[in-house]
Amino acid sequence: MNAYPSRIIEQAVEEISKLPGIGKKSALRLALHLLKRPESQSLQLAHAIVQLRTETQFCPQCHMISDDGLCGICSSHKRDESLVCVVEDMRDVLAIENTGQFTGLYHVLGGIISPLAGVSPSDLQIESLVQRVSSGKITEVILGLSPTMEGDTTAFYLTKKLKEFPIKISTIARGIPIGGDLEYTDEITLGRSIVGRVVYE
Repeated sequence: MNAYPSRIIEQAVEEISKLPGIGKKSALRLALHLLKRPESQSLQLAHAIVQLRTETQFCPQCHMISDDGLCGICSSHKRDESLVCVVEDMRDVLAIENTGQFTGLYHVLGGIISPLAGVSPSDLQIESLVQRVSSGKITEVILGLSPTMEGDTTAFYLTKKLKEFPIKISTIARGIPIGGDLEYTDEITLGRSIVGRVVYE
């Protein structure tokens, strides 16, 4: 016996549950919620999803999602073009932008090197980064990658690719969070904090 009262409901639940972090129960709640809402709202959602898949473009310079041509950050005259922060994906750009502390440009790799996941350097936007650096406009590249095995592997690979250029290569600081206790900090983070210590002012 079919667990769902309708084949259409079952199909909707199957598709919604394919989204990350959504199980069958959550998918069923979402499907039933859409049925309760006005039809116009469901159609607007469907239209937005179709647009997302058919009209999405990527900035030809930094590879972030853009509505048309250069993204808002790359086309802004207020940004420092000599400073480029390399990140894994667009979520990292949003996280850094929310701090309000960075005024340079970005370069979105579209992932990180992960042999176990089948992601090699050729799958990422690395060559376009090398081309940007070779233009001579960039003086510093900040590696804004997560402090994981894959992130460190990617950072090491990028450093090797960019070492021939007369630029500064830096990485985001890694250390003890504000309000954190030393006794609860893992050894790797604590060790990096000591090695990467700064002058106390």
